[in-house]
Amino acid sequence: MIFQRALLREFANLAVAVFLALFLIALTMRLVRLLGQAAGGKIPSEAVVGFLGFFALHALPILLSLTLFSAVLLTLHRAYRDSEMVIWFSCGLAPGAWIRPVLTFAAPLVVVIGALSFFISPWAAMKSEQYRSRIDARDDIARVEPGAFGESRGSKRVFFVESIAGDNSSVQNVFINTLQHQRTGVMLSSRGYTETASSGDRFLVLMEGRRYEGAPGEADFRVMEFDRYATRVETREGDQPQASSKSLSMLALLERPGPQNLGELVWRVGVPVSALVLSLLAIPLSFVNPRAGRSVNLLFALFAYMLYSNLISISQARVAQGKLAFGTGLWLVHAVMLLVLVALFAHRQRLLRLPWRR
Repeated sequence: MIFQRALLREFANLAVAVFLALFLIALTMRLVRLLGQAAGGKIPSEAVVGFLGFFALHALPILLSLTLFSAVLLTLHRAYRDSEMVIWFSCGLAPGAWIRPVLTFAAPLVVVIGALSFFISPWAAMKSEQYRSRIDARDDIARVEPGAFGESRGSKRVFFVESIAGDNSSVQNVFINTLQHQRTGVMLSSRGYTETASSGDRFLVLMEGRRYEGAPGEADFRVMEFDRYATRVETREGDQPQASSKSLSMLALLERPGPQNLGELVWRVGVPVSALVLSLLAIPLSFVNPRAGRSVNLLFALFAYMLYSNLISISQARVAQGKLAFGTGLWLVHAVMLLVLVALFAHRQRLLRLPWRR
């Protein structure tokens, strides 16, 4: 039918615009947070892009679900606002006639959301945890950022280098502050480099510098000048991160049905199911009452989306805490929203009965 083809085309165009806007907003907010961590020395600057990519994959199911709901809602809201719905209703179409085109548009997206929620997002979470574990296992030399103060893993050493030369193994103008046995040591050196001994141990070699050593508040500081000073760099093998429920595969969750894993299953199943229910819920929620403000229904739709999402989160938390049965947490919220959907459709059908159709 003509109105179905027109709806599908408008759904698609609006969905692309909404998704790009939501995706850019989410990436920008995450990027600001990652840049703050990089500026504070918590993560290296070259790891920002990696963490941003893992976040994008992990957030895609929610973004696509919100995109689907927004595209259907805004398209039908515009049709009500521009009085197009009056024409369709006068042609004999009932509110239920919009279910088929909405399902035709939503079905492929729901399949993609399900694949992302079941497989891609857990994989991205696992890779992100492994990547962070490798970053945390870096030695002090790998943590050096030119022009910025850095801190060792044990928080007993603060270092600063002005610049890095050559193949990143030589540094210029080095400052190191250490704390050992309640005595503070400060070393200043014009240059330094790393070398590896025959045993495999790594050493930081400082050339042409001074070392100041003493206890804070006392006057017995010692000053030593050196031509060459070598200090061993402690290294640590990266520990395999403990897998969380968010990073486990669907098969692993089913094989280990603990409370946390069952709660994660409630969430993963709930995302695509809620996306489908919300796309249908957008049909009655898009109704515009000319006697009320044109934005009232949009505010109510936003409230319905937030309520639905929060109820799924509450069900997940209750199942993870063992306070709610898995089966009940899996279907209860969706059943309630389906009842609300049927009630809204029945209400809209009553309101739109035309006098000449009685």
